[in-house]
Formats: sequence, C-alpha cells, structure tokens
Amino acid sequence: MGNVAVLVLLILGVAFAFIAIGIGKIFGIHSTNPEKGEPYECGIVTEGVTWVQFNVGYYLFSLVFLIFDVEIVFLYPWATVLKELGMFAWVELVLFSLFLFLGLLYAFKKKALTWM
Repeated sequence: MGNVAVLVLLILGVAFAFIAIGIGKIFGIHSTNPEKGEPYECGIVTEGVTWVQFNVGYYLFSLVFLIFDVEIVFLYPWATVLKELGMFAWVELVLFSLFLFLGLLYAFKKKALTWM
C-alpha cells in the first residue's frame, strides 16, 4: 500500500503541475509587445549592453549564507527531543556544531566571507 500511495501522489502531483501550466497557457493574456522582452531596472530605460559579468564572490557569499541558514533549521528538532535522548543528543549537537564551525573556518580561510 505504501509504494502505491507514493506512486499515486507522484502522478497526481505531476498531473496537477501540467494542468496548471495548461490552464495558464489557454486562459492567459498573451502579448507580443517588444518592450516585454527588454530588461527592467527601476523604470529607467537601459542604455548600452545589459549583459554584464558579476563577481563570483557575491554568489559564494550568498551560498555560504544559505548553507548556514538552512543548517540552523536542523537545531530546532534537536531542541525538542533533547531531554528524551539525553547524552546522545548532546554529543550529536556538539559534532554538528563542530562541523558547522569547520565549514565556517574553511569559508573564512578561502576568503568567501569578504564582501567585494
């Protein structure tokens, strides 16, 4: 029963996505205005080349933030079962925090945390 339920939910999820996209294509407003294809920046018409290279450091900074931000979410379930698991949960927290700290040191050493 478990595998069948997962398969049915997967099929329903994919079908729902295709149906939603199809309804948008059928009933949506379509415009061929060339201004829709232009890049938009604060209502000001762009001048010159709009394709510019960005420093990869900005992406690294945001990825490091996302990694540590998502990892913090894992601390909430740990906090709820701390009393039930006792020393085992405490050791897990220490190891988890150690790995996060080592990742932070690595990012700091590679200068991923310096703002350009």
